[in-house]
Amino acid sequence: MGRLDGKVTLVTGAARGTGAVIARLFVEEGAERVIVADVRDDLGEAHAEALGPTARYLHLDVTSEADWERVVDDITADEGRLDVLVNNAAVLLLATIDRTEAAEFERIMRVNAFGAFLGIRTCLPLLRANGNGSIVNLGSIDSVYGTALTAAYTASKFAMRGLTKVTAIENGKFGVRCNIVCPEAGNPEMHTPIVGAEDWPPLPPDPSRGPDTVAPAAVFFASDESRLCNGTELVMDRGHYAGEAIDLPDFLYERP
Repeated sequence: MGRLDGKVTLVTGAARGTGAVIARLFVEEGAERVIVADVRDDLGEAHAEALGPTARYLHLDVTSEADWERVVDDITADEGRLDVLVNNAAVLLLATIDRTEAAEFERIMRVNAFGAFLGIRTCLPLLRANGNGSIVNLGSIDSVYGTALTAAYTASKFAMRGLTKVTAIENGKFGVRCNIVCPEAGNPEMHTPIVGAEDWPPLPPDPSRGPDTVAPAAVFFASDESRLCNGTELVMDRGHYAGEAIDLPDFLYERP
């Protein structure tokens, strides 16, 4: 028996990276339907096909109200319900504030924060209807503290964290939970050159903190195992948010 048996799920930004891994795990955990949603049609269709008959692809620009309404209408007609929404679609800009163009700041906010807002607002009627809906927002450590070079991204992820709290407060009485996953790093394909320092070599990938380490958290929040979690932020940063670490000598850890 899978942890998501019988659930109809929608994952945005699911053509590649963390979203693609989440969609795969949802299939493996027995979801009745996994909607792979993205703007990268070729990648999305190929991924859905590779996942098998449980998955299907729908084009979705998360910044478009019309796209959201079309997708929800499609799910309503074909599935009759929606149990899980995963707001994963995101874009990244690395730049100091003074090098961040206004248009770029707005673009990041529209995809990461406004896109999640549209998804929640449009999907709520379906999620409320079954009395056991789950919204999983993919945030970041930049949802809980600031990081240099990420003014737009951090602002958007703080907004997503706030949106999570309000959605949880307003919809718990309807049986809809909303939680946020805040990983240190998830999708290596989001890495982008620093504006003004494009010649710097990119950071090498760290397999200990990729999509495979983040996606299981989405499974937990999507499943009934997390039925008591609402408005929860799961910070996955190896303890950095807990406070400042001090490199103490080993003898202090020895019992007297």
